Amino acid sequence: MKKLFAINSLAFMLLTAAPAAMAQDILAVKPADPAIEGRWDITVMVDGKEYPSWLEVTHSGRKRLIGHFVGMSGSARPISQVFFNDGKLRFSLPPQWEEQDNDFVFEGSLTDGKLHGSMIAPDGRKHNWTAQRAPSLRSAAAPSWGKPVKLFNGVNLDGWQAMGENQWVVEGGVLKSPKSGANLVSVQKFNDFKLHIEFRCPKGSNSGVYLRGRYEVQIEDSKGKEPQKDLLGAVYGFISPSEMPAKDAGEWQTYDITLVGRMVTIVLNGKQVVCNQEIPGITGGALDSREGEPGPILFQGDHGPIEFRNIVITPAK
Repeated sequence: MKKLFAINSLAFMLLTAAPAAMAQDILAVKPADPAIEGRWDITVMVDGKEYPSWLEVTHSGRKRLIGHFVGMSGSARPISQVFFNDGKLRFSLPPQWEEQDNDFVFEGSLTDGKLHGSMIAPDGRKHNWTAQRAPSLRSAAAPSWGKPVKLFNGVNLDGWQAMGENQWVVEGGVLKSPKSGANLVSVQKFNDFKLHIEFRCPKGSNSGVYLRGRYEVQIEDSKGKEPQKDLLGAVYGFISPSEMPAKDAGEWQTYDITLVGRMVTIVLNGKQVVCNQEIPGITGGALDSREGEPGPILFQGDHGPIEFRNIVITPAK
């Protein structure tokens, strides 16, 4: 009996010691390569034009690098493995909204803290790209707010520019996009701000509000749906709303959005659905990837009919 007790005691000691040893192993994990880990703002050159993208590289355990990528359209896509050796970067990821069924293939080099390389798109075309580390955008202190500014005068499109052939009109104090067409961007640019907008989305339609022209807060007919990263109240592809207080399609709804650095709070129809969460990087359809610069407010007009009114922004001093 004593011998059996001793064996059981030894087994108990081994079992209880395992979590502690495991915790030490976890704490001992070091970044696979700090030279490449982190977030990168990417600019892809396509037919002489600049298109924004974004990359995040992190370590998984001791041996692997993984990541996320945002392209010129779509949402954040997971990368199962990122290869980095002797300053050379390589990864691939499957298509998302692209028509072709081929993978994206990226290759690049790290030189003087910056990345440059080439990408083969699903359509087989090769494009060059460059990247620099994304800024943290952390604020040392809470902002002091200035005076509210009406971004829309309710009469015409003064202060706004269509990005293409314009289909936007003003009727009865309402800014309308009656059909899919060009996006609309404010002439003024902003850093930190509080934004109030009212919007009306027809059944089955889709739009979005881009903060600084880079981070899309989704607008979609979402009444009765579970919160997701691509539905109303979400920062597209990154942050899901905590609940779905959407109204019926065709009803006026409200957004009250506060953006300080990367930290965003979203109030939808009087309900706080995102509370001071970090936006990791640009979302698909962003104007550019220069995250450290001020940017405009952009309304998505290429996904269906949408209406806005009472657009008021309060910039930080």
